Amino acid sequence: MSTGTFPWLKGHGTENDFVLLPDPDGSVHGDLDAALVRFLCDRYAGIGADGVLRVIEGSQQSYVEDGGDWFMDYRNADGSVAEMCGNGIRVFARYLQEAGLTGDKPVRVGTRAGVKEIVFNDDGTITADMGEPGFPGPAGIVVEANGHQWPALHVDMGNPHAVAFVDSLAEPGWLVEQPGWSPLEAFPHGVNVEFVVRKGPNEVEMRVHERGAGETRSCGTGTCAVAVASARAARQSLPVTYRVVVPGGVVSVTWREDNHLELTGPAVVHARGEFDRAWLPA
Repeated sequence: MSTGTFPWLKGHGTENDFVLLPDPDGSVHGDLDAALVRFLCDRYAGIGADGVLRVIEGSQQSYVEDGGDWFMDYRNADGSVAEMCGNGIRVFARYLQEAGLTGDKPVRVGTRAGVKEIVFNDDGTITADMGEPGFPGPAGIVVEANGHQWPALHVDMGNPHAVAFVDSLAEPGWLVEQPGWSPLEAFPHGVNVEFVVRKGPNEVEMRVHERGAGETRSCGTGTCAVAVASARAARQSLPVTYRVVVPGGVVSVTWREDNHLELTGPAVVHARGEFDRAWLPA
């Protein structure tokens, strides 16, 4: 059985929670074993989280060509690799700030969906440039949950989203299980599914099932996808800003004239400690 300890931290952005693993030169956790991720995210046997964020210096990672100043190696709670996480990247940036690893300038955080620029605001919120949305299609996507079906829009935010407008957020029922979709080939690697109700001209409320995690209290890339789908449905011109209400709080999404999306919201790091390797699964 392996011995020794390794440090961890815990944080959340609108109650989408993560375990952070400081690993500046990438030597502590190797390629971050999926079994370790599942164990750390286990809310009974481990620490408990929706995912794991490994913190690596951009020059020390080998996953992408440009790792930014710091690279966010993000894994879903089931151990699978994910391209991007909008709430996670704010928590990641908060850790860098509190650890004294950023200066006054915006920090460039590398992800598997490209480098994202992060800005720390005077009111304590954090803004992430989430890049441009994509619309891969195909037309005619339908999602299904709780015996109901809805048309959905495929919005790519570096990871795939299916956005469906519903009459009530209760309609999809229990979202622990992955909602179904058709055609199946639209999302060969799974999909995050957002269910949305419009509350006002520029305000929406949503629930989400995140692939690899189940229903979560919030999804940052999902709030961006929802803002985009809402603006398109309302035929609004850019720039446009949406207030997006999630079970864990509120974020603001601005779709800029240059087609980039900015996600602004809170992020906190609220716990830290050391994990004894002797307690890890064999």
